[in-house]
Amino acid sequence: MTAADTTAGVAPVVRTSRGAVRGVRRPGSTAFLGIPYAKAPVGDLRFAAPVPPEPWEGVRDATAFGPTPQRGDSGITLIPEPSIPGTETLTINVYTSRPGDPDAALPVLVYIHGGGYVSGSPASPWYDGAAFVRDGVVTVTLSYRLGFDGFGAIEGAPSNRAVRDWLAALTWVQDEIRAFGGDPEKVTVAGQSAGGGAVLTLLSVPSARGLFRSALAISPVLTDIDATRAREISHRLASLAGVPATREGFASVPEERLRDLQEKAGEPATGGRLDVVTSLLADGLPWGPEIDGDLVPRAVVEAIEHGDGSSVPLVVGTTDDEFTMATDRARRVLGILPIGLVLARLGLSGRRQRAYLRANRAQRRKGNAAILGRYATDRVFRADIPRIATARGSAPTWVYRFAWPSPVIGWACHCLDVPFWFDCLDAPGVTEIAGDAPPRGLADALHSSAVAFIRDGMPGWEAWSARTGATRLFGGPPALPEVLHDGYASVSALH
Repeated sequence: MTAADTTAGVAPVVRTSRGAVRGVRRPGSTAFLGIPYAKAPVGDLRFAAPVPPEPWEGVRDATAFGPTPQRGDSGITLIPEPSIPGTETLTINVYTSRPGDPDAALPVLVYIHGGGYVSGSPASPWYDGAAFVRDGVVTVTLSYRLGFDGFGAIEGAPSNRAVRDWLAALTWVQDEIRAFGGDPEKVTVAGQSAGGGAVLTLLSVPSARGLFRSALAISPVLTDIDATRAREISHRLASLAGVPATREGFASVPEERLRDLQEKAGEPATGGRLDVVTSLLADGLPWGPEIDGDLVPRAVVEAIEHGDGSSVPLVVGTTDDEFTMATDRARRVLGILPIGLVLARLGLSGRRQRAYLRANRAQRRKGNAAILGRYATDRVFRADIPRIATARGSAPTWVYRFAWPSPVIGWACHCLDVPFWFDCLDAPGVTEIAGDAPPRGLADALHSSAVAFIRDGMPGWEAWSARTGATRLFGGPPALPEVLHDGYASVSALH
């Protein structure tokens, strides 16, 4: 597999096993966009496992992003992630400095976007691989089926179709990335939020072994949906749609109709807004990887305790206040409520509540909105970090926290760290979340750590697996050390 032409002024062409693709040259890198790794999941393939695409004749244009599983306007989001119409939604984007050079053997980053498993798009300008390419890393982003189409339990259809999409995309990387200058033996899989959860799920999936050598989970969300709950939600959706909960029944409903109903199907049957929050904290997201006993045999932490993924070096961590900006919007109302009663309603009471408030005195002094936001952050994100790191035992594991507060939002909030990891502070939409002058030194620190990990398997600070509790603090107050002795001690009361 070699390039047909990469001469100056000529659009580069790379030959894959399925056919030739023409990319677009940019300053310092070349992008190949919208390359299919599977057939369009429509018609008979709508609820099927991904099927490799048919070979094509001639040269396929790969100069624009392919259609996305995300449809329409997703509303105001922290990360700009555009939707692109079309049916051929299972695609790969490759950013490289060495197209057509199979001997380059550059390390490879494969990035899985977030979005709660129901939204998100690889076409975001924040996921552009230019900075990683600059530093010698071939970068790959991918799309995957979302919501019910990707994760819903359907009688007569394969489970975890989106997980199978991740595996198919990673297999494509193994088969094709040499043609783009990458080394299939030097693949790091990474993701943020739901994408971070995808990374941890892949650590626990036996069929993912050998598809990557290291993993970076940024603000991972664990779902671990058991088979019973998955079936209950799918039956609820079938009832709302007025069809049997079978492949044939769901196939008779237009994609748009199921997408409109899936949010309602995942909510508690009764109750108000607080009940929805309580359900989220107790049960997690309604759509996501299902513990099906087959492709995903067990819950992530249980799988890690069992030793799954122990040969794969892992970097994992969160921002300090993933959810606090949401509670901050209601600070006036929350400020007059008895904090003990609210926490009890959300599942934290008695000695555990008192211990948690003691461990988070500094946050408590900032007001009810701050402590409730931190509690939600801890329940959904931060409490899992020490559990995962400890469960891995001596397996190489590095833990971090991102603590720099946005001058716009006021907190080290969800998604704020993404443009720092990608070193794309000038990208569209960054000013809205990080202000007019986000610290370049912080971007240098996160991005260089990622590059070192992808390249050498060492991010540059002491591993948790070497000293339990060791946590790299990015963007913390100057008075604190860069590596904390026990960076997640404040969540201990939740375990």
